[in-house]
Amino acid sequence: MVNFVGAGCGAADLITLRGARLLNRADVVIYAGSLVNPELLTYAPEGCEIYNSAEMTLDEVIAVMEEAERTGKRTVRLHTGDPSLYGAIREQMDRLDALHIPYEICPGVSSFCGAAAALRAEYTLPDVSQTVIITRMAGRTPVPASESIPSLASHGATMVIFLSTGMLPALSRQLIEGGYSPETPAAIVYKASWQDEKICRCTVATLAATAEENGIRKTALICVGRFLGDSYSLSRLYDRTFETEFRRAKP
Repeated sequence: MVNFVGAGCGAADLITLRGARLLNRADVVIYAGSLVNPELLTYAPEGCEIYNSAEMTLDEVIAVMEEAERTGKRTVRLHTGDPSLYGAIREQMDRLDALHIPYEICPGVSSFCGAAAALRAEYTLPDVSQTVIITRMAGRTPVPASESIPSLASHGATMVIFLSTGMLPALSRQLIEGGYSPETPAAIVYKASWQDEKICRCTVATLAATAEENGIRKTALICVGRFLGDSYSLSRLYDRTFETEFRRAKP
């Protein structure tokens, strides 16, 4: 059995209970060494085989899984955040299907959740934004033309932008081109929930300068939108005049 496990967004104790149990029973762990907190490897038992996938190709990763399955070992494939976001797990699952190797997925706390916690922010504020767009800039790998930054920015929704810290001048231009004003609140969240976490609040226009001033070049999320401002409406859910199946309205 192969278990794809979300490692969480950084802090070792943000892995799920299920993920920690799976690590504790693993015979083989293949972890994303460029992003996963190495403290998480302490959950693995003594004698567990540890592989750093940052130094491996897809073929090499699958070969380790195949050999572990052949010898009756339990494998944990440890991905940063939640495996469903930029985890490249589909290609691994397809290969395992072809080899008739069973697998399951254990979700994790994504870094976009960790960033909101670090910012003490709510992405979906009433009368501000009820939509969160998770995306990235086109870089060494492309994005579909229909998902360009300007086209997504045109919605004016909350945006959380992954894998784009090294392209902030272009990101600012494209966000403004799409419809955000240069003064729209923004934040750069470096290594959310890690011990060296850093939060830099700025505007869409000052993203690049802010990152440069703080020496941030990678491993950060860019959060954009009016949810970072101070104006919003109270939720109807807790309004005394709003009736639900659990609570009668009060005069």
